Amino acid sequence: MKRTRKSGKPVSADAIAKQADQGKDVSHFFEGRGRMVQPIRRVNVDFTAAMLEELDKTAQDLNVSRQAVIKTLVRQALDQRYLAQRARRPQSAP
Repeated sequence: MKRTRKSGKPVSADAIAKQADQGKDVSHFFEGRGRMVQPIRRVNVDFTAAMLEELDKTAQDLNVSRQAVIKTLVRQALDQRYLAQRARRPQSAP
């Protein structure tokens, strides 16, 4: 069994990033758990005043931000679209 030395002091994310930028192997710093966070891109979306009122009312009712409501509704709509597309595809015989 391979022995690994555990340091008592955790290594900072900046130090790990610096090593990675230098082309060093940093895989030993990670346990393979968790998930990768995708980069975020900002977009501008125009809404009518009535739609904003609906979004704000929903956000208030749910005690979350308007942005959270928009993200949730968009995710649900995309999921429904993918499910509908999958249902329309002909099933291949085994």
